Amino acid sequence: MADVLAPAPLGAPARPRAGAGRIALRTVGLAYVAVLVLVPLGIITWRALSPGAAAFWAAISSEQAVTAFRLTAEVSITSVLLGTAFGVALGILLTRYHFVGRRLLGVLADLPMAVSPIVAGLALVLVYGHKGWLGAPLESAGIDIIYAVPGMILATTFVSLPLVLREVVPVLQEVGTDQEQAARVLGAGGWHTFWRITVPTIKPALTYGVVLALARCVGEFGAVAVVSGNVSGAGQTQTTTLVIAERVQQMEPGAYQLAFVLIVTTVAALLVAASLRRKDELS
Repeated sequence: MADVLAPAPLGAPARPRAGAGRIALRTVGLAYVAVLVLVPLGIITWRALSPGAAAFWAAISSEQAVTAFRLTAEVSITSVLLGTAFGVALGILLTRYHFVGRRLLGVLADLPMAVSPIVAGLALVLVYGHKGWLGAPLESAGIDIIYAVPGMILATTFVSLPLVLREVVPVLQEVGTDQEQAARVLGAGGWHTFWRITVPTIKPALTYGVVLALARCVGEFGAVAVVSGNVSGAGQTQTTTLVIAERVQQMEPGAYQLAFVLIVTTVAALLVAASLRRKDELS
């Protein structure tokens, strides 16, 4: 009896308790995934595919849909490239240099994750709009930002920037500066050190961040809706998400089919990101 009641020796691994608590946690997790993820996605998939292959193809191959797909790809790819460049540069600045206001800059870099995308779009309108601080000089120079593709790219870059930055910063902090300093001692220049030392070091994290940013850009709606003008037809400024919203509001067919394409694209990007993360953890 004494052996049964005796406490476990210090340092001994704790035995996992299988009981109602763990079952409850699993139930809550499965319920969350089912109610908020699987059921809505399942309904959209059923609504998209149930009318048949002909209706599905007609919805995604219409002129408006094809133009929206093309514009979505253009805005997303450009935004990811800009976000990657700014994210890496800002990550190096925050982890390799000490200056007044560095913590504040780090907080501001996370701001897009906390601010509503609609607020971000409104801020861009106030700066680059017709009556904004920079709007009039840019318009006089023949450069349109708001209600044009450049404004859509700026808005999408703003909301996706932290995804790259927050993947790169922990890696740069973990590896330190020893390798970079050794390269400089051996005579390597700044760009040579960056391409041969820094980039290979952050490559897994950078790739993961880029894939996440691409998934975020493809599905962006709020900020783009504010700055795009939501124009269809000639000179279209409707991304796929805006076309879906328009068709839902006007009860036009094709919204579920376009949403299904976005879901497949986003899920594929997330699976790639998860695979890259898993591969990085095993290596």
